[in-house]
Amino acid sequence: MIDPSTLKGSLTGATDFETAVLMTRVAEAAHIDELGHVNNAVYLTWAQDIAVAHWRRIAGDALLSKYVWVALRHEIDYRDQIVEGEMVEVRTWLGRAAGPRFERHVDIRKPGATRPSAKVLTDWCLIDAETRKPRRVGPEITTPFGVHG
Repeated sequence: MIDPSTLKGSLTGATDFETAVLMTRVAEAAHIDELGHVNNAVYLTWAQDIAVAHWRRIAGDALLSKYVWVALRHEIDYRDQIVEGEMVEVRTWLGRAAGPRFERHVDIRKPGATRPSAKVLTDWCLIDAETRKPRRVGPEITTPFGVHG
């Protein structure tokens, strides 16, 4: 997990690539697979890291104690390899909220690149921390993020 205070950009109103929250990562030796580039699972880890950090940075203690998120589905498109030592910019923004589901987009690319090395779309489900049952994503969640459900 990353330190939420390391996120850059506007933490509220992140609704597209231009307004996205940003973190940077460097591909380490442990991230590299037998083909010599970042393993596919690492992209997913980076996507989860930024999503969790963004939630923790925005939510505050009251929401953190009341709700948790679980991933229902990850969709990943791999476009370009990342090799050991390369830096990447990981950006995230929020998509559609419907019932207990909230879409989150993640774009992972080398600085200055015109296309992503990987794109991730995750359907997250809001869960009541006490009952462990899904809860509707409403203004209590969307307002702190500066987005509309």
